[in-house]
Amino acid sequence: MESSSAPVGTATQSHAADDPTEPPRMATIDKVANTVSIAIPFIAFLVAIVVFWNQYVSAPDLVIMLVMYVLTGLGITVGFHRLLTHRAFQTSKPMMYLFAVLGSMAVEGPVNIWVADHRKHHAHADKEGDPHSPHVGHGEGVRGVIAGLWHAHIGWSMTDHALADEKRYASELNEDAGMRWISKYFLIFLVLSLAIPAGLGYLITGTFAGAATALLWGGLVRIFLVHHITWSINSICHFTGSRRFDTDDESTNVFWLALPSFGESWHHNHHAFPRSADNGLRRRELDPSAWVITGLEKLGLVWNVVRITPERQQQRLAAGDSQVP
Repeated sequence: MESSSAPVGTATQSHAADDPTEPPRMATIDKVANTVSIAIPFIAFLVAIVVFWNQYVSAPDLVIMLVMYVLTGLGITVGFHRLLTHRAFQTSKPMMYLFAVLGSMAVEGPVNIWVADHRKHHAHADKEGDPHSPHVGHGEGVRGVIAGLWHAHIGWSMTDHALADEKRYASELNEDAGMRWISKYFLIFLVLSLAIPAGLGYLITGTFAGAATALLWGGLVRIFLVHHITWSINSICHFTGSRRFDTDDESTNVFWLALPSFGESWHHNHHAFPRSADNGLRRRELDPSAWVITGLEKLGLVWNVVRITPERQQQRLAAGDSQVP
């Protein structure tokens, strides 16, 4: 799951962003909302693993958690990221809105704010102005490394989230009435993100206890997992890993995050070719999000899919790397 995600904040200060006369600041209410939305899934995860594992978890709980993880995770990777941020393919309005709703249920913030933050990240990648670079302004040595990774993973959601001007960085979404509605009423989809697994738990078990454990695992624990896999793209995939293209940022490819991130951890590839629908550019670079896009393309639900030819990839290879992907 790609980088510019933070949990809940409503971005009361976002339209003041990028004002050269006064540095933008996050509103206190946004900081509190983001802190709560980070802390509650984290606490739920600890309670679930330490207290309830092998006692209050069932096969239906884990199935619901997996299904919700896949749907909301793809809502971020295919929807928020490759479709809405980078226009890697085209689709109908209903499909666009469906992906926006699924991504909103990942609880990484309103869609228009997410897109604006991520486009700002690409505009200033690992330079001054990047909302969540681990490399800018964090000092030197071990302390600087730790501070940078903390900022890129979580800290930025308390300082730099939602400060990108939507009218500048997400103008076409801001002008779309449907996207404005989905973004404005983000809290509805946060509630649905918790109510759906709880409802499924009740339907399967017929008990409120079943609803409660499904809410815990399919709701809160799943949100925790989606959040931290997404944030790992911000932190780990701008700090350690492999590179082969000539880019002016610090992005990396991290193979072991590929499947849980649905292919987003081929992050260096993505920074080399941001509009590509495929982050995995080699056969062994597993990219489930690209597989989904290809499947939808074959069904006629998406079209004009952007793919990068081997010749274009060859042109971007860094000096000393002559292997065509």
